[in-house]
Amino acid sequence: MEFRYLGNSGLKISEITYGNWLTHGSQVENDVATQCVQAALDVGITSFDTADVYANTRAESVLGEALTGQRRESLEIFTKVYWPTGPAGHNDSGLSRKHIMESINGSLRRLKTDYVDLYQAHRYDTETPLEETMQAFADIVRQGKALYIGVSEWTGAQIKAGHALATELGIGLISSQPQYSMLWRVIEDEVVPTSRELGIGQIVWSPVAQGVLTGKYKPGQAPPAGSRATDTKGGADMISRFMNDDVLTRVQKLQPIADELELSMAQLAVAWVLQNDNVSAALVGASRPEQVRENVKAAGVKIPAATLERIDEVLGNVVEHDSAMTSATAPHTRPS
Repeated sequence: MEFRYLGNSGLKISEITYGNWLTHGSQVENDVATQCVQAALDVGITSFDTADVYANTRAESVLGEALTGQRRESLEIFTKVYWPTGPAGHNDSGLSRKHIMESINGSLRRLKTDYVDLYQAHRYDTETPLEETMQAFADIVRQGKALYIGVSEWTGAQIKAGHALATELGIGLISSQPQYSMLWRVIEDEVVPTSRELGIGQIVWSPVAQGVLTGKYKPGQAPPAGSRATDTKGGADMISRFMNDDVLTRVQKLQPIADELELSMAQLAVAWVLQNDNVSAALVGASRPEQVRENVKAAGVKIPAATLERIDEVLGNVVEHDSAMTSATAPHTRPS
């Protein structure tokens, strides 16, 4: 495993970070989830990302159980707040002071820890003053319940405004967690330049485009049984934008490139996002321990510039570059 600084902070995280969205407490049984976490630890992963909303808090509980007995100081644990949890009451979502303060306490209890290394705003809350949100985060940092603050799927302008307030309050807003892959590059024109300017690092999710970049989905064929594209709990919705024959045909043409680099298609996809020097870590999930052991082989891989150009040529116009998609795919009212 290799490690990178998260933004311009002094915090180092494993460049392959284990995430449990759509798996723990949902797709896989708890004993398998524990095996996946153990596999991550065995291959040198020290950073673990979750959120209170994943499986309506169950994912945090499963991760907390799986990490029991590990030396806390040797781990970096990240979680998030914004989406509805519990019975989804009128104050059970968003970034109000009330929801943030109640949510951090619940997350710490489920994760069985006194603090998280990184506490992230899971989306931007259009219905709460940003000043209120950042003051609540600052108080959580001062209480020692979180060491650093981050955001997820914020636009460049939102990141800049949040960072300015964090600086005034004397806390470190050091990370952004956006979707990023060979097929989804909407952060490159706005979010990444803003983050570079402010010393913020990216922890990117879905580097294999919900599995599309593994090559397992074939043009003209039904998705494999049990795959994310058949998951009615949310996976199918997320992957649907990539499930067309033009995208799938072009993805198949990446196989010779992966072969030349002696990588699997999934390893190539994860290694690709890590070529961006503003990316601090790539989030990978797993439903089986062997997936963790395979994905971690992307750590430290250097892809030649000429090969990166070939990838661009192969994928052509199926790549999404429009920076406006960050805002377009965000909730514009607080969810309930």
